[in-house]
Order: sequence, then structure tokens, then C-alpha cells
Amino acid sequence: MEPKNGAVFSRPQTGSSDQTEWPSYEKTLFRIVFLYFILQAVPLDPKFYRDLFSVNWAALSYGDIFQLARYQPRFFDGPDTFANWVVIFVIALLGVIIWSFRDRDRKEYNRLYYWLRVVLRYRLAVGLLAYGFIKLFPILAPAPSISNLNTNYGDLTDWKLFSLSLGIVPSYESFLGGVEILAALLLLYRKTASIGAFLTVSFLGNVFMSNLAYEGGEYIYSFYLITLALVLLAFDAQRIFTLLALERPTIPNRFNPDFSDQQKTARLALKSIFVLFFVGLYGYKTYTGYREGSYQFPQEPGLTDASGLYTVSEFRINGRELPYSATDSVRWQDVVFEKWATLSIRSNRPVTLDRTNVEFIQVNDSDRNYEFSGSAGRHYYHYDADASNQQLTLRNRNPNHATETLQLHISRPNPGTIVLSGVDQNRDSVYAVLQKIDKKYLLDEARKTGRRGALKL
Repeated sequence: MEPKNGAVFSRPQTGSSDQTEWPSYEKTLFRIVFLYFILQAVPLDPKFYRDLFSVNWAALSYGDIFQLARYQPRFFDGPDTFANWVVIFVIALLGVIIWSFRDRDRKEYNRLYYWLRVVLRYRLAVGLLAYGFIKLFPILAPAPSISNLNTNYGDLTDWKLFSLSLGIVPSYESFLGGVEILAALLLLYRKTASIGAFLTVSFLGNVFMSNLAYEGGEYIYSFYLITLALVLLAFDAQRIFTLLALERPTIPNRFNPDFSDQQKTARLALKSIFVLFFVGLYGYKTYTGYREGSYQFPQEPGLTDASGLYTVSEFRINGRELPYSATDSVRWQDVVFEKWATLSIRSNRPVTLDRTNVEFIQVNDSDRNYEFSGSAGRHYYHYDADASNQQLTLRNRNPNHATETLQLHISRPNPGTIVLSGVDQNRDSVYAVLQKIDKKYLLDEARKTGRRGALKL
């Protein structure tokens, strides 16, 4: 049998008419929890509605849905901070004072507790689905670019190393997304909500610790989702402990509010709309985006048949030839042309890091900073090609070096050679002969031969 005086979050309720009076401390605790998590979960921030009404619904993208799904109330500009939670908690306490004064005769809050769990179940499901689909279709952490593969390990931040490591195993990334989607679907069904909450806590606990260990920027958001899951799990925590740990029978919690036929129909309709939108439509949109290529990299195509790694066999600055040097801050060591319109130059010139480590799905190529964020040792440039005049205009993609522009003439005397000449960011004349390297990458070769094939590098 259950303990006679169970906590409010796990006391068995056997019907919608359960009028057992709660102790005063439980009612006060519930008021705090209710107000705090409603303020956390329900969009009350005007910025959310500005974003909502600015969406082009005729051309809805998965990025629009993802951005709305990541909602958290914020009171401070800049990176997310736990200070926002403190403000919400203070507001909740002020609300509790008023609520306790005006509702002092209430015996229980079974119905409100039911609706709180409904709100948290669906809010948590939205957060899990948002990240789950961009992992199921592995676009969150794409395969490393050629530049990434030719950047020294020590020139990458901890978070970039973590992301690149995830990107080289897309099947594992898809598995992680599948776990999140499964947990979200379990949350949508009341009888399996506690299983979904337990799965969420187990999964997001690893996400939270990974963000802390690798200096990621999503530790606050992941912990936010964990707190929602913990409240849901608390509902059955005592019964689960009694059943599994003490091996004693336990009473199921079957509190059901009374719904009229119209309310039941409306409830089913709303649930169907939710599933169609966040599972059906968002899943389809994400799959379409996956087929088009990861949102992390620019989409504008680069020069035809130019992608690859090039060694700089000859380099001159203001007419003076500089021999190869790993320490020279002026001399280029190698150059990479990506499949898209990005060119990266490796040299010993310092890079002011772009330390972006939170997830945004950007529409414009100029805002897609994944390839250079968290990476030193190389300068990344977007280039505009004027084919008729054989001119390249290079602009540094890093916002910390946004004023850097190079004007270069390009010639290709043979398929493996590119000659660049013009002026660099300091208005010095520059001349570089690039020789393409037929470099093989273990990732590509393993993909060609499969797991059991023999690799030849």
C-alpha cells in the first residue's frame, strides 16, 4: 500500500472528484511551482509574438518552427543566463502572495495540477522535437568541411571539436535524434508521460554535461528542459520507487477531469493539429532541408572544379618572394576552395575567434558561421567571382575581421594550378601560385569501401 501521507506530486488520485484536502505547505508549494513553470513554459514575452507574426507562413521553413520552439522568457540582453530564472522566480513569489491571500479556502489543486502537467508535457515535447528532427536528419552537426579537416587540432575550441566529432558519425547523430523524438511522442500520451520524462532526464542529462564539459552554449536551455521533465516525473516518482525499489504494490494515479462531448472533440482536434504540425509538417520540412544540404554551410556554389586543398608553392608580397614558413604571419601556407563560395587561407596570422556556440538556423549565407566559428589558424573568405574579368573579390567572413577585403585576379593554367594576384587586406600586392593536392581523407575512403572494405590511403 502507498504511504498515507504522500507528497502532493505523487499522491494517488482515483477520479476527478477527489476532494482530499492538501496540507497548507503543499498548497503553497504547488502555487509556487505552478506560477513559476507557467511563466517558464507559456509564451508571454512580446518578442515571441513579434517573431510569430513575422513568419512568412506561405513559405514556412523548418528554421522558423525551430526558432519558435526554442522560446524561453528573457529579461536581459546578450547570452542566456540563469538570472532570467531568478526574475521569473521572484515574479512567481509575488504572485503566490496574492494568490494565497485570495484563495485561502481552497482545499486542493488537483485540476490545476492536471493542466500544469498538460502544459509542461506539450512544451517539453516541442523542445525535444525541435532538436530531434535536425539530428534524425543529420544537419545539426554536418560532416567536416575540407577546411575543418585541414585545421590543426589545437586550433579548434572544445565545442567545435565536439560538434565535428558528432558530424563524422551521422548514424549516431540520427540515433540521438530518434531518442529525442521517441521521448517526445511518449510525452504526448498521458499513460506513457512518465516514461517519456524519465527518458528525457536520462538523455538531456548527458546533453547538459556535454555542454558544460565542452564549453557549449546550450547548457541553460538543456537544463530548462530537464526541469520540465523532472516536474512531470515527480508525479509518478513515489509510485515508481515503491514498485521497483521496494517491490510493493502501488495504486495508479487516474485523475481524469470531466469533459463534455464538445470538449473531448476539441481536445482531440487540438492534439491532432499539434501532431500534424510539429511531427508531420516540421519533420517533412526538416527532411526537405536535409536533402538540400545542411543549413550550417553556405549554399552559393563555388568555382567549377576548384574545390580542394592547395599548397602555396610560390608566394610574393610587394614583389618579394617569401619561402615557406610555419611561423611567418604574412606567408600563406595552404589554401582551401570549398564546394561553396568560401576560400580559406592558412597562415600564422592571428585569428580573433568567433565563439558562437548556440544553435540558430540562418537563412542567409552571410549569417552561416559554422565553418569558421570556434576555429583559429585559418581565415575564411566569401568570394564573388567575375568570370568575364577573371576577378575574385574576397571578404573575410569572420565578423571580427569584417573590414578585410582582397581583390585578386585568378588564372588557371592547368586543372591542378591556380594563380592569384592582386592586393590583400593591407593594400599590399600579393602573388600566389596554388598547386592542388590529391589528398585522400579517411572519412571519404571509409564511406566508399564500407566497414569491411580494405582502405588504401
